[in-house]
Amino acid sequence: MNRSRPGRDGPTAVLYDDAYKLHKTGEGHPESPERLGAILDGLARAGLDQVTRRLAPRPATEQEVAACHTEGYIRTARRDIESGAASLSTGDTLVSPDSYRVALLAAGGVLEAVDAAVAGTVKNAFCVVRPPGHHATPDRGMGFCIFNNVALAARHAQRKHGIEKVLIVDWDVHHGNGTQEIFYADPSVFYFSTHQGPWYPGTGSAEETGAGKGEGTTLNCPFPAGAGRKEIVEQAFRGKLLPAAERFKPDLVLISAGFDSRAGDPLGGFRLADEDFADLTLLALQVARSHAGGRLVSVLEGGYSLDGLASASAAHVQALTEA
Repeated sequence: MNRSRPGRDGPTAVLYDDAYKLHKTGEGHPESPERLGAILDGLARAGLDQVTRRLAPRPATEQEVAACHTEGYIRTARRDIESGAASLSTGDTLVSPDSYRVALLAAGGVLEAVDAAVAGTVKNAFCVVRPPGHHATPDRGMGFCIFNNVALAARHAQRKHGIEKVLIVDWDVHHGNGTQEIFYADPSVFYFSTHQGPWYPGTGSAEETGAGKGEGTTLNCPFPAGAGRKEIVEQAFRGKLLPAAERFKPDLVLISAGFDSRAGDPLGGFRLADEDFADLTLLALQVARSHAGGRLVSVLEGGYSLDGLASASAAHVQALTEA
C-alpha cells in the first residue's frame, strides 16, 4: 500500500445534503433533522464554512450496501419503509417514507468522501449525514441506525481502492455494536471504541477483543458515567490507541464521531468538553499522518444536545483543518 501523504495542501471537506433532513423521526425524538442545522450553524459561526470544501453525496447502491449487510436485511428495511411502517421491524429505529432513500444517500455520501480522501483531492473529510450507522449489524437495524455508514466506508476503501488495513475510531458514548460485529473476525479492520458502560446497547466489554483471525483487532475501553478527559483522551486514546495503531499500521483512519460523549448530552453521562474533541481529532490525525498518508474520514454518529453538538463538531472540524 502506498503510504505517501496525498492532498497535503488540499482542503478539509464537509459532506452534506439537505436531503438528510427528509428522514423524519417524529416530534421530540433526539435524532432529529434539526441536528444537521445545528452543526452547519456551528461551523458557520466558527468561520469554517469559509475554509472547508463542500462535498455532495451520491446514493449507495444496494450491491454496495451488501458489502456489510445481508440481502435479506436490505429487503426487510426497504419493505418496512415502503410499506409505511413507523419503525424498522428489526429494532428501535423510527422511519418515514423517505428513510430508505436517505439511508442510501448517507452511506453513499461516506463512500464519496472516502474516494476524495484516497484520491487526495481533499486532505480529510467530515460527513454530516443521518441516519447514523454504528449500531446497524449485518442483519439488523437498531439504535436509530439503518445502514452502517462507517463499516461500508471501510469495505469500500478496501474493495475499490486496494486499502489493506483500516482503523475505525469510535468515540460515541454508546458502543458501536454493529461495527464491532461486522469486523469481529476480520484482521484487516481494527475497531477501537470508548463508550459508557453499562449503557445501551450492552456490548463492548474490555474482554471483547475479536475472534479467530480477528483476535486482537477489537479494542474496547468502557468507562462509567462521569468519565471525561482523563479517562478518554489520556488513558484510552494516548495510552491504548496510539500503541495499538503503531502495531497495526492502518492505511486509512475512519472516525465514528459521536458527540453524545460531550458533557450535558441528554443520552449520555460522559463529561468531554469541546477542546477534548479537538484533541481526540488531533490524536486520530497523528495516527493517519504516521501510517495512512494522512487519509482520514470522519462520520457523524450521535450527539443530541443541539448547542453541544454545534460547538463540539466545530472544534472537531477546526482541528481537521489545522492538520
